[in-house]
Amino acid sequence: MNSLAIYFGMIGGPQIIIIVVVILLLFGGRKIPELMRGLGSGIKEFKNAAKEDPEEKLEEKK
Repeated sequence: MNSLAIYFGMIGGPQIIIIVVVILLLFGGRKIPELMRGLGSGIKEFKNAAKEDPEEKLEEKK
């Protein structure tokens, strides 16, 4: 398990460049802004849901 944590901890500049190039090849330049908007809205919804009180949500359903 420790070797796995060490492996993922070694992300540097060249690895990030490779990841960006692969993403560009897979999705193309036009799709990237759409993907980022979708990711941003998903994160925003998650944060809003995490801030809500679970008991308050149960009361709304009744």
